[in-house]
Amino acid sequence: MKTLFQQETVDEVISRIDTLQPTSPRQWGKMDVAQMMAHCSVTMDIASGRLNPPRIFIGRLIAPFFKAIYTNDKPFGKNAPTGKQLVVSDQRDFLREREQLKLKVRRFHEGGEAQCTRHPHPFFGALPPYAWGRGMYKHLDHHLRQFGA
Repeated sequence: MKTLFQQETVDEVISRIDTLQPTSPRQWGKMDVAQMMAHCSVTMDIASGRLNPPRIFIGRLIAPFFKAIYTNDKPFGKNAPTGKQLVVSDQRDFLREREQLKLKVRRFHEGGEAQCTRHPHPFFGALPPYAWGRGMYKHLDHHLRQFGA
């Protein structure tokens, strides 16, 4: 399984981000490409501990039944719900968001497992660092596929 703690995986993700264009068409969902990158940046901030949103109630109830989805080998499905605090709906600058996302992916990788957040995931709850590394790769892969990258 790929993880953002592997250099080759980070190189792949950065390369895929670099293929995105302001006009990249979405395959599903509501966000445009700049909004998607801003959304992914926020999730990278959560994984690295720079942002610590509270657990959502529904996650406390049903996360144990879905936790394996975050780290298994199967890609995330299309049109999965997004937590309200993670929705980006305002206009964003494409170039700025692309550079921010690449920077945050690199920082997460460079910090390694030792610098990964110890705060619970807003939906899934407590996760060990390896799960954050896998889950964040899956999340980025999901959104990159959303825009054909």
